[in-house]
Amino acid sequence: MYKNLILTLTLVGALLMTSCQQTASSPVAQSDNQSGAAYTFDGHLPIAYVNIDSLLINYNLAKDLTESMLTRQENARADINEKGRQLEKEVADFERKVKNNAFLSQDRFEQEQQRLMKKQQELQAYAQRLENELLQEQQKTLIQVNDSITNFIKEYNKDGKYEAILNNSSTLYIKPSYDITMEIVSLLNHRYTKSSSK
Repeated sequence: MYKNLILTLTLVGALLMTSCQQTASSPVAQSDNQSGAAYTFDGHLPIAYVNIDSLLINYNLAKDLTESMLTRQENARADINEKGRQLEKEVADFERKVKNNAFLSQDRFEQEQQRLMKKQQELQAYAQRLENELLQEQQKTLIQVNDSITNFIKEYNKDGKYEAILNNSSTLYIKPSYDITMEIVSLLNHRYTKSSSK
């Protein structure tokens, strides 16, 4: 489950890359439709990039949500394991009774056998339901982190300083001076801390 969470958190990068590529609409020499200002080439392109892995590792909202998900997964696993141990104990007790001919009648034997089979089916259904709930919660977490980052990037660039803010995960090379990851992390964490303290 932990590997699935980390894998899906990295998928946020793919979602961000798609949304960032949609915002990159004009080349450097083309005029900005909103402001009417033309960009002149001074050796620096009006682009930046975010290292999505570093962002997710350092963004406190992502860390808190990941930790919360991991805690829920561990609790679910512990609960299922405990119920599984109880069932195993009951099955072992049933098998001991069968071996010692402890059942007074065939009906009593069959009732106990059916009870244990039903309990096993209920445990499997419970485990599946918990897994489905955790997957849905994980999906909500990914959407929340993705929305938080995407909306912040739009707000961060509302002055139109950049024509594009890219995700480095699918780029072969970008000059390191275009990296704004830590600035974004710092601002996101500041915003998250302020919203958490309300």
